[in-house]
Amino acid sequence: MNKKLTIGIVLAFLIPVIVYASSPLFFDTTIDEEIPSSAKINTLQTQDAETMQPIALALGIFVGVGDGIHNAEGTAKVLSIDDAQFLRLEDFKATNGPDLHVYLATDEKATDYVDLGSLKANIGNQNYRIPEGTDLSKYDTVLVWCKQFSVLFGHANLS
Repeated sequence: MNKKLTIGIVLAFLIPVIVYASSPLFFDTTIDEEIPSSAKINTLQTQDAETMQPIALALGIFVGVGDGIHNAEGTAKVLSIDDAQFLRLEDFKATNGPDLHVYLATDEKATDYVDLGSLKANIGNQNYRIPEGTDLSKYDTVLVWCKQFSVLFGHANLS
């Protein structure tokens, strides 16, 4: 009887965890954000003011983990618009997962990183504001990282 109770408790715990962890794999979310412009950043500008075009500072191509489960592909660009910097993911597609975040990191292991926030969608073009003062010569790797399970889905080396 004690053995059946133990198995029941273990299953009662494991089944919800497995469902939670695997459920995002079956659903895709899509986004298509425009490239940021100075008019959208600086709300004090008038509508007829000339907007500055973004300047590309760095570019990288995503490489998936290659384990058949976790993947990311597309392009990562660092854009400068006025005095603001953005990370833009273009033609992006990743395996969906729980608690995915976008990091600027020093390596693929996320030992030192700047968290740009939760991944907005696992498919599509999206923008993330880079905090002022972030040293892009140090944080030169973009990671799609599962924060909850500390798992890399893919990375892009910026140059």
